[in-house]
Amino acid sequence: MKKSTIILLVAAAILVMWCISSYNSLVQKDEKVTAEWGNVETQYQRRADLIPNLVEVVKGYAKHEQGTLTAVIEARSKATSITIDPSNITPEELAKYQEAQQGVTSALGKLLAVAEAYPDLKAEARFGDLQAQLEGTENRIAEARRTFNVAAKDYNMSVRTFPNNILAGLFGLSTRAYFESDYGANKAPKVEF
Repeated sequence: MKKSTIILLVAAAILVMWCISSYNSLVQKDEKVTAEWGNVETQYQRRADLIPNLVEVVKGYAKHEQGTLTAVIEARSKATSITIDPSNITPEELAKYQEAQQGVTSALGKLLAVAEAYPDLKAEARFGDLQAQLEGTENRIAEARRTFNVAAKDYNMSVRTFPNNILAGLFGLSTRAYFESDYGANKAPKVEF
């Protein structure tokens, strides 16, 4: 065999090994994004599962607040009806998902405000426990969203940088959408005493 043929075969082997390694790395990062999306959905589901318990406790004390309770249940229903294929998260789908989840957040805020008007309810141990669980869940949601965004950023950087972008284009791999802050999150809440 000629020396030039051997050099070409070695170069081709190196190129094939690089393609395999790069593709496998992109797949691993893609799977990490998908797994992190599962964690986000798990935390939102945890919140959705707590809501009926919270509503039932409030119902016993605040019979006159049926409109608020109905709004919470409707927001929960809307939020749990929206699903996203984790392998194809588009900015539009993510925006719809976030909007539905923001509806739940808003409705829960109104429900907790109702609780302020009922001192007996505030003192109720079950309500306090559920409220603490809900606060913990909101923190978990924020952390899951942050972790998802980190994984999406890592994947997106890999898909968009040269020479991986060539390989990603060949295999139809594209960037993933990020969670953005909720509407109005840039304004500090007004505190009154």
